[in-house]
Amino acid sequence: MFDPLPLGQVDLADYDNFTDGVTPWRMLDTLRREDPVHWQPEPAPNRGFWSLTTHRDIVRAHRDPETFTSTKFVNLEEVDDDQIAIRRSLLETDGLRHLAMRKILQKQFMPRVLATYQDFLRGLTARTLDAALAKGTFDFVDEVAADFPINVLARLLDVPEHDTQQLIDWGNRIIANTDPDYADVLLDSSESEQYRHLPFRSPASLEVFDYGRELAAQRRGGDGTDLVSRLVNTMPQDGVPLSGQDFDNNFLLLVVAGNETTRHAISHTMLALIEHPDQLAKLRDNPGLMPVAVEEFLRWATPIYHFRRTATRDVEIGGKKIKDGDKVVLWFASGNRDEEVFANPYDFDVTRPSNDHVTFGKGSPHFCMGNALARMEIQIMFEELLPRLADIRLAGAVPRVRSNFINGIKHLPVTVTLA
Repeated sequence: MFDPLPLGQVDLADYDNFTDGVTPWRMLDTLRREDPVHWQPEPAPNRGFWSLTTHRDIVRAHRDPETFTSTKFVNLEEVDDDQIAIRRSLLETDGLRHLAMRKILQKQFMPRVLATYQDFLRGLTARTLDAALAKGTFDFVDEVAADFPINVLARLLDVPEHDTQQLIDWGNRIIANTDPDYADVLLDSSESEQYRHLPFRSPASLEVFDYGRELAAQRRGGDGTDLVSRLVNTMPQDGVPLSGQDFDNNFLLLVVAGNETTRHAISHTMLALIEHPDQLAKLRDNPGLMPVAVEEFLRWATPIYHFRRTATRDVEIGGKKIKDGDKVVLWFASGNRDEEVFANPYDFDVTRPSNDHVTFGKGSPHFCMGNALARMEIQIMFEELLPRLADIRLAGAVPRVRSNFINGIKHLPVTVTLA
């Protein structure tokens, strides 16, 4: 538990409040206790947003896409109709069209399909760990947490292994668009206006589009089962074919979502195990706990702080009157620390029962399609890693991504002693 932060000091729109690993939790704790449906002003040109911070309200909104739509976009940037039409992906689609587009890709993420990846994942994990652990001291983010999921994504997309570093770079530049260490153009800069029609206003999107279009040209008309082939060769069940623009935006979504979230979940988990050696010891002594522990890893990490919705009608939540058109932000990170749902939510407990976290969303058509893959990747990573370690310690500072959207760790320097 952190010291409370006065309500007047809470500012969820200030990216600098998200760089120390403490202030975000202090702000969200204060809101759950004092103002669980909170109006947050924003700098112009944005108009402000409502923050939902209790598990109950987050789940209610997530399950009600008719009242809280994704079609006005899911990050905090306010977009006009022109931008919406040009930049829309699966994330910003609701209703029958969302279901039709989701089904194009969903088969490749079903457990029975993913089960065929078990041997590949274990072999990939062993290779990643062999290379990193041999160094003794290394950056866990670069050498392990980023390397592993991006190679899985490369297989799903059927792209060459030597392209993986480029995929990582694109993801960093696009999704961390408020961090000067990553972004080509900062989201809130005047320069970003010339990129307003690109996802995340990032010029790196153009590079991803070019890369994806070349893959699409190679695979159009083929019989491949990779995600690119599915996008270019599958007619959606609503009978409306994907346009070139649809392909661009959804290919970019796969590149970003398929790497960033799992990478940060693995990084946060490793940091938590270093800081809670008693929990690491429990897992090392009882590997059968790992499936339960993975749910605690996901709750604890919450690699996406929030997703935004937009109210489609006037509605009241927690005594607050939300107006049609208002931005409504679901703070998953706060829901995962809600004292009404999780006993001692700031205890990292790998034996936590009934872990009703909202890391992937809950009960919504937008429930994360890659949840089973993420769980599998995280479980295999730590099943393979922990038996190899006699000791692991921090070897330097742990900087965070400057973002109120992605809950990311930039670097995790560690020193290991092998078992």
